This record gives sequence, C-alpha cells and structure tokens, in this order.
Amino acid sequence: MNNKRMKDVIPLLLLFVLAIISQGHAHYSLGKEKITHLHFFYQENLNGDHPTAVLVAKPKDTVVNASNLAPFGAVYVLDTPLTEGQDPNSKVVGQVQGLSVSAGQDKTLLVFMADFEFTSGEFNGSSISVLSRNPILETDREVAIVGGRGKFRMARGFADLHTNYMNATSNVVIVEYNVTVLHYE
Repeated sequence: MNNKRMKDVIPLLLLFVLAIISQGHAHYSLGKEKITHLHFFYQENLNGDHPTAVLVAKPKDTVVNASNLAPFGAVYVLDTPLTEGQDPNSKVVGQVQGLSVSAGQDKTLLVFMADFEFTSGEFNGSSISVLSRNPILETDREVAIVGGRGKFRMARGFADLHTNYMNATSNVVIVEYNVTVLHYE
C-alpha cells in the first residue's frame, strides 16, 4: 500500500473504531425530559425528645442559644419530615436527610446539602438533591436542585422557599417548598 492510499484509509479506520466504541456506550437512554412541580412543607424542630436537626459541631468557645442558633462554623445534621400541609400533624410525604453548615460571617446563611426522599405517592422511593446557600432569615428565598434518585435521576431545578412559621423560643421552623424539577420520564 502506498503512502497516499494509507493516508486515506487511516481516517476511515479511526471513524470505524470510534463508531464501534460509541455503540458500546449508547445502551442507556434517559427518556423524554419533563417538568414536575412539587409542593410540601419542611417541619424542623430543634427541641424535644425527637429533634429533627442536631448540632454536631461548632467553633471553639462559641455559644449556641435561641438568639444565636447558627453561628459561623456550626454544623447541623438533619432528619426532618416533609408534610402535605403546614400542620405538623398532616400526612408525611417524605424525609430530608443531610447537613446544614453555617457559612455566613456577616449574615446568617446556611449551606444546605440534603436528600429529599419521597415516601408516598407517585414519587415514592425517589428523591431530589439540594446543594445551595440558604439565607434562612429571609422569608422568601430559592435553593438549587442539583440531582436526584429514582424517577428524579439526573434532575435539576429550583425550589422557592417561604418561611411560614419560625419560633426562636421553641426552635420550630415550618418552611413551604414550591419545587420545579426537570427530569426524565
């Protein structure tokens, strides 16, 4: 084979090899993209026999109390119910498990990393993942949806949060979530 002919064959051979390799990775289809809207209430309680958020770390010599629940560097572990309605006794539709880290030196804000698993209905066993800053003293705010599991695999989106109830004495917080999720059928 002469050099000119070899130069013509090599690109074709490379295309053939790439086509074969890419076929090995083409076996998984995500399906059609769709948008889902979710509505639920986050029911946090820092007190009582069964708190839903627990302080697990804080800076040395820092006092955490009702007037200073989220000093810079404080870390909370969460296991918080999601309910259908604002009433804490309404039907539980899911559970949030994750971490909140106080990351604001000049402003009270948390970095929120959590898995929102749904335990009933159409999305039972599926979850959305949140990784976002959360300025908790603002009544209305937004957090980012960065992934999910089950029916929400490869999800992305946002949640509009509205604090419906906050009591610094009893350390109870109820936050309404209106979520827009892009995911695949």
